Amino acid sequence: MEDRLGALPFAAMSAAQQVAAQAVIDGPRGALYGPFVPLIRSPELMTAAQRMGEYLRYRSAIGTRLTELAILVTARHWSQPVEWAIHEPIAREYGISDAMIAAIAARERPPAMAPDEALVYDFCIQLHQQQRVDDATYAAALAAFGEHGVVDLMGINGYYTFLAMVMNAAQTAVPPSPAAPLP
Repeated sequence: MEDRLGALPFAAMSAAQQVAAQAVIDGPRGALYGPFVPLIRSPELMTAAQRMGEYLRYRSAIGTRLTELAILVTARHWSQPVEWAIHEPIAREYGISDAMIAAIAARERPPAMAPDEALVYDFCIQLHQQQRVDDATYAAALAAFGEHGVVDLMGINGYYTFLAMVMNAAQTAVPPSPAAPLP
């Protein structure tokens, strides 16, 4: 597959693109990579997306470990290799086990999860596969994470679905990663 919207040299970007790119570079990501490579073609959209993503990835109410788990479930659902390559090592770093990662990659329910991991996994799987979350799972998530956490969990699924769609359509090149490629 050819990268349809590959990297633009900074000097070739419009003034608006340069401002948007520099905001990403100066933020916690430190570089323009992954979904921001195709998104730079729409600097206003990229700016809005990166601000949402910065909150969801780094400061969500459910914490980084569970956020990374939700990202992996979303990346697998959309067969999104860039998200997987970026987030699989981060998820591992934050305590998502090798067994869980392998099961998610294989589209299987992980055999052993902590209660909060099982809840996030079930919530994400239902939202992606059924386009809704059943009452029991929603109530459990509400009890565990509160309304703020539940809304952030929904937002993580939606945001990373958006990025997956952009990168799947743009055929964004997969960066070097220690992660095994998705099967």
